[in-house]
Amino acid sequence: MAVEYRVISIGSPAHNIIWNETRPVRTAHATTTLVTDGDRTILVDPSLPEPILAAKFFERTGRQLDCVTDVFCTTLRPDSRRALDTAFADANLWCSGLELEWYTRRLDELKESAERLENEDAENIDKELAVIKRFRPAPEKFSPQVGIYPLAGPTPGCCGLLLTPATSTIVVAGPAAATAEHLRRGMIWEDSLDKDAAMESLKDMLELADIIVPGFDNVIFSPRQWM
Repeated sequence: MAVEYRVISIGSPAHNIIWNETRPVRTAHATTTLVTDGDRTILVDPSLPEPILAAKFFERTGRQLDCVTDVFCTTLRPDSRRALDTAFADANLWCSGLELEWYTRRLDELKESAERLENEDAENIDKELAVIKRFRPAPEKFSPQVGIYPLAGPTPGCCGLLLTPATSTIVVAGPAAATAEHLRRGMIWEDSLDKDAAMESLKDMLELADIIVPGFDNVIFSPRQWM
């Protein structure tokens, strides 16, 4: 059986410079995608709160969230994983090893600073750390047709999923491919931490992928097909 994918919820960035937005004007949420291959049911970037995500998931699949065997986050940014506050207690949680190391270190540094200043944020950081500690470094391949695809730049360890059915190559990209408009214009996500690395990742992805699932938009054929 070939690998399959389905967008569960189409995301939206907090602001979009292509629309002349220079500051956040909406609540950011990532595109959530379901990938299935054999007995692996992988949900990518469960960005919406659990009740909303569960309703969307049922609308798009006719199934409940407890069928998900694995959750993969392209980044560990909080807006990519809101549902993890209450859902997926029995699922395996994955992200790239580099992302896990970077984000854990970042939270540890923030906690140390908050404790030194006797700041109330320390308790919230502890809650964040408790979620992050559930993650493990993702394997290179989840199944014969599903592997991880490094896309550094938006965050140091940003990583997508590479799907390789017989007739096409699909990248579930997270914020490394922000929206369809960004892709058509060859633009990176404006909130990328390392813009040079993000541009290199974008170029590599456009050379490889036939189909891209952006971080904040619906599925798009790779713009290189019209170049």
